[in-house]
Amino acid sequence: MARPLSKIAPDWWDYTTIDKEILTDAAKLTPKQMLGLSRKGFKVVFYDTLEDFYLAEALEYIEAWKQAKESSPAGICGPIGPTEQLPLVARLVNAMELSLKNAHFWGMDEWVIDGREVPFEHPLSFARTDMELCFNRIKRKYAMPKENLHFPKADVREYVKSWDGVRCVVMQGGQGDIKHWAFNDPVRRKGKYKDNPPSPEEYLKLNTRVVDLHPVTIMQNARTSGGGQLDLVPTQAVTVGSIQTWRAEKVSIWHAGMHDNPFGMRLTTLMIAKKIPDSAVPMSLLALHPNVQFNFYRPAIGTCQVEMH
Repeated sequence: MARPLSKIAPDWWDYTTIDKEILTDAAKLTPKQMLGLSRKGFKVVFYDTLEDFYLAEALEYIEAWKQAKESSPAGICGPIGPTEQLPLVARLVNAMELSLKNAHFWGMDEWVIDGREVPFEHPLSFARTDMELCFNRIKRKYAMPKENLHFPKADVREYVKSWDGVRCVVMQGGQGDIKHWAFNDPVRRKGKYKDNPPSPEEYLKLNTRVVDLHPVTIMQNARTSGGGQLDLVPTQAVTVGSIQTWRAEKVSIWHAGMHDNPFGMRLTTLMIAKKIPDSAVPMSLLALHPNVQFNFYRPAIGTCQVEMH
């Protein structure tokens, strides 16, 4: 049976093209049922306050970096979105007098315009945001060596090589409206993917690369980062690949309710818990990763009841 066209962007794949029964079941989930979807390899955690939520996220950086040794360097791959944890990371490093000499950090993605990553001065630059909110706030005597900071560029070779010989203890992320991690968006509905999206096996072979962004992703970033200025948001980005994601010992996704809605948070929780991977819902592919944790700010989970406003 042919899959339906997207209700959002008919030339693309997305979550509106999957089995209607999955969508219905996801919408019915209560927070208690979501918590009960934890299984081996997939853990659901709730936090009752934003203070606890972002502190726990920041502590994942510290816990990863504490494992870094000269003989076994280690690090974390982190997102822009959310960003609230970043100043806390710097404060914790300084307070704990934690040397980052052998620690590493990988940025998840960066905007691309005309085939090049955006310059550091671009108002939406992810690299600049990481530096200003976190790394420039760490005292020099504890600071991470510049060569251990890895930000992806349109020419991905250096970034891909940086993963060799270094443990990625954890890859953090948020979840966008299109149900991606990093900018691993659903693909266009054309060519070999006209009738079906890539199989999970195909998608998991993707390396760090420059991608075309789904229209929903462009609209979301205009809303969350540009006050709705769609013209400000690039239509391409370079993003960490599935290959690198599966090299991370743990994938930790942080749902504060700012980047996706109550339905979206339920949908990916259900699909990962029930092992229903579908590249039209890229986050669901984490059902195939051996160690995934979903972290929720409990008050943001909300409901999927119809409310007219």
